[in-house]
Amino acid sequence: MSLSWGQETSLDEDLKVGVVLSGGGAKGLAHIGVLKEIEDAGIRVDYIGGTSMGAIIGALYASGYSAKQLDSIFTSLDFETLIRDEVPRSAKTFFEKEDSERYALTFPFDGFKIRFPSGISKGQNIYNLLSRLLMHVKDVNDFNELPIPFVCVATDVERGKPRIFRNGYLPRVISASGALPTLFSPVTINDTIYVDGGVVNNYPVDEVKAMGADLIIGVDVQDTLRSRDKLQSALDVLVQINNYRTIEGMGAKRKKTDVYINPKIDEFTVVSFDEGRQIIASGAKGANLRAEELRAIANRQQPTEGRTPPFQHKASIQIEDVAINGIQNYTRSYILGKLKLKTPSEVSYVDFNEGVNNLSATGNFSGIDYRFVNVPEKPEVYDAVFSIRESDSRTSVRLAAHYDNLYKSAALLNLTHKRLLTNNDVVSLDLMVGDNLRYNLNYYIDKGFYWSIGVNSKFLYFDKNIGLEFIGSIIPVPQDIQLNKIGLEYEDLTNQLYIQTLFRRAYQFGIGGEHKYLRYLSETIGVDENGNPRTFFENTNYFSVYGYLLFDTLDDKFFPSKGWNFSGDFHGYIFAEGLNEDFEPFSIAKAKMGYAHSFTSYLSAYTSIEGGFKIGDTSTRSLDFTLGGYGYTPTNNFVYLYGYDALSIRGDTYLKANMDIDFEFARKNHFVLSANIANVGDDLFGKGDWLDRIQHYGVAFGYGLETFLGPMEVKYAYAPDLGEDIWYVSAGFRF
Repeated sequence: MSLSWGQETSLDEDLKVGVVLSGGGAKGLAHIGVLKEIEDAGIRVDYIGGTSMGAIIGALYASGYSAKQLDSIFTSLDFETLIRDEVPRSAKTFFEKEDSERYALTFPFDGFKIRFPSGISKGQNIYNLLSRLLMHVKDVNDFNELPIPFVCVATDVERGKPRIFRNGYLPRVISASGALPTLFSPVTINDTIYVDGGVVNNYPVDEVKAMGADLIIGVDVQDTLRSRDKLQSALDVLVQINNYRTIEGMGAKRKKTDVYINPKIDEFTVVSFDEGRQIIASGAKGANLRAEELRAIANRQQPTEGRTPPFQHKASIQIEDVAINGIQNYTRSYILGKLKLKTPSEVSYVDFNEGVNNLSATGNFSGIDYRFVNVPEKPEVYDAVFSIRESDSRTSVRLAAHYDNLYKSAALLNLTHKRLLTNNDVVSLDLMVGDNLRYNLNYYIDKGFYWSIGVNSKFLYFDKNIGLEFIGSIIPVPQDIQLNKIGLEYEDLTNQLYIQTLFRRAYQFGIGGEHKYLRYLSETIGVDENGNPRTFFENTNYFSVYGYLLFDTLDDKFFPSKGWNFSGDFHGYIFAEGLNEDFEPFSIAKAKMGYAHSFTSYLSAYTSIEGGFKIGDTSTRSLDFTLGGYGYTPTNNFVYLYGYDALSIRGDTYLKANMDIDFEFARKNHFVLSANIANVGDDLFGKGDWLDRIQHYGVAFGYGLETFLGPMEVKYAYAPDLGEDIWYVSAGFRF
């Protein structure tokens, strides 16, 4: 086409302009800068099409967003969170919290073969975002009926051919077009699997021209071929291979483009999302070089009104009911329980999206699609219609590693199998090997908001040198003994049957029965009845009933910056058999409450108070509260206390207050200053001793690093009342 850039508008001329936006990952953010310049020039875009990120930007623009609005949206996004499908901890159910804070790596293990996931991310966060942004066009299935007619391209994985989308559910279609291989899992639409359209057609100029465009403005943000020193990752190599075909075909496509804009963005990569502002600015700069040509195009169009989106986004949505299609092995209550959704109710988009991600994080579903449908005769009220594809994988292997000062080093191997006996059930076996052998076997039938049932069996063992005060309340210690410490071997076998339920989205309540076999002994002192050099301090089976209440909205278990947590536990011990022949029934109650608050983006504090006491018979001392140490997994009534060695202070009553000041001086790097005080003893409340004075106090400071293996922490602590210091090392998730 011949263009005269200075030509004025004629009365009978109205140029139809089509815009083509290529794929390019994070580089596609440059499209926003180009669109801003197109708007500033006064051009009316009549047709738009794109691939991958070009499809996402193009679809939003076609639905009514202005370039300025897109700039605000995309520069405010946390792309790392979006891409990784991270679910805020406060949004997870307690079961998902425990899993995410216990295992470092998870692999499918069906047929006794380890498989790797098809992508780093399922793209669920991206889908959630697009669903909300495109809510105002949710009922538009024909893309020609959008404010600007739109077309995009995805790749049919099985056939290796392009699929040109001109209709469908827009958020799902553009999610498929942008499913970059290895980064995002493939997207299924009507039983066909799709990935990034850039694999076969990264610049759909022919498709846009066929829509009726008289003139094409094309924006090309594709990667050029890179030299070996710039191929730093597997993703870089994959993109390079994919570029062979697209670059080869661009010669002919460029000739079909009337205004070709190729921003200078070679310094960025397809995953440079954290440099979004610079990329958008580069796009605007590249388009500004063609400003005269763009103004000339605008002069050949009839005047139009400015783009004013006819929609307002609300923070919440009124959901009347939920329809769930595609479930076979999971119940409706299970789905709603993971979504934390009860109807009818008004739900914030944040809570709704977090619920969807929590459902996705279970690993039980390969795809979760949803859309909102208006309820007849009820404006602004919707039904949420889910289409769910269950995962074929039922078995997984999970791995972790940990070190602390009590249990020492350990590697964890977990085998988890779902739907063993019934729908919604999970059986999980943890085997911990290292300095001490342990296991944890759990079977749980998850019914969401309804009462769920589970059984658990776990065994733990450790040996440790402890002070004589630990056993002084159990057996008389000879006055002439020449030892300050003795070696203790501690064993605990616990079996539980429990039922539990969720309520008010954040609370978990449960009751159950428990059998606990406790045995601990020392080979340092004494001789048993067989002449062996050892003394048994405990060798008894205890039977109890118990109840608990949990509340937890902390944003992070190890370095919290906001939220609350509460845990309450009551055990009534009713029977015992074994060494403890003088057993009389007694109960133990304990509770902890904490609050985290951020003062700035890098400075926060977590404060907690906790306590516990015994009710009834005081002769059984094996389950007393034992304070000291840091970083080990919670065991019976063991409680952390900075400045003291683990198991160094004990009593049947305790009170403790703690404060941690967290300075995150670099991302995921923490300097933590801590202080705690505690009173520990027997019958403190009855005697009033807890009011007299503070018995124990300690301070600590240390460094913590967040890693995919869990927190790595080193702390130095000092207890003024002892005049001694101690180092704590805790590495990896605690188990």
